[in-house]
Amino acid sequence: MDKELRIIVSGGGTGGHIFPAVSIANAVRRLRPDAKILFVGALGRMEMQRVPAAGYEIKGLPIRGFFRPLWKPANIGVALDYLRSKWQAKKILKEFCPNVAVGVGGYASSAALGAANSLGIPTLIQEQNSYAGLANKRLAAKAEKICVAYEGMERFFPKEKLLLTGNPVRQALLETTLTREDAVRSLGFDPSKKTVLIVGGSLGARTVNESVLQHLDLVAKSDVQFLWQTGKYYYADIQEKLKDCCLPNLKATDFITDMGAAYRAADLVISRAGASSISEFCLIGKPVILVPSPNVAEDHQTKNALALANRDAAIYVKDADAPATLLQLALDTVNDEAKLRSLSENVLKLALPDSADIIAKEVIKLAER
Repeated sequence: MDKELRIIVSGGGTGGHIFPAVSIANAVRRLRPDAKILFVGALGRMEMQRVPAAGYEIKGLPIRGFFRPLWKPANIGVALDYLRSKWQAKKILKEFCPNVAVGVGGYASSAALGAANSLGIPTLIQEQNSYAGLANKRLAAKAEKICVAYEGMERFFPKEKLLLTGNPVRQALLETTLTREDAVRSLGFDPSKKTVLIVGGSLGARTVNESVLQHLDLVAKSDVQFLWQTGKYYYADIQEKLKDCCLPNLKATDFITDMGAAYRAADLVISRAGASSISEFCLIGKPVILVPSPNVAEDHQTKNALALANRDAAIYVKDADAPATLLQLALDTVNDEAKLRSLSENVLKLALPDSADIIAKEVIKLAER
């Protein structure tokens, strides 16, 4: 009989880290239903709600990000929180006794996997971006396996540890049985009209939101329908600005629960260029305009976007140019059938399917060893 598997999964902060982490855990459970899985996240971050909602236990650490520039006095407290988090992570690992620890990026993974390394627990890291994050680069030296989504990652990591897997995505996106027509109707829209989905990531995106707010006249004159995920930080303010507008073809919401239906309904998506989102577009073959956030480490979203745009698999718009150009570009693109078809065909060529299962098998292999 196989020995019991006990697995730590750590990371979070944004949906881009949380969704792959949950997908990997779900894949492990499918392959080994007896596996005991414990998540380690950062207190106050969204994983503390999203992970329990997915059916997993999570422990929170008081870890947070450093302020820029690094010499700010406030970083003394951040450093103390990191040391406290690493101590708490060691305590959690000693009590749980995992066979392996998996890190997907985010504040918590640096403390949890650092603690695992000090305790001699094998680790696997999953790097979602085309430009490796600082935490993963530091953890790579002691990691047994490094799962990546892009080619050429040997410039960041030891080549012999690399495994090209792609990024795990939310399974519900691939399993939805809705037709486009049914998905559009479920949103209260007309299936005979074009639909544009606007998303700024799980927390929202100021520039993307401003790109819409500054051109509500174009929305009003258009026959195109818009589903707009504003993000929870911006929703109340945007609702206030829209209250006197008569725009039946525009629906704003703080968060979209059923992204499978939203993607199926959309003829075109406007999105930030987070790695998980890009992997989703590749797998479902969705035409997309990418507006990378400039406020991320090493400008990695721009590198993610260019990896697609350079292959004509997406349209790239600089964050600074978006308020002036984005909405008109979206209207022009969604009404260009040849362009939509070309984008869809090209992005599908970049898909790496079964990522979660491939990573889960590596995790189980390490745990059993």
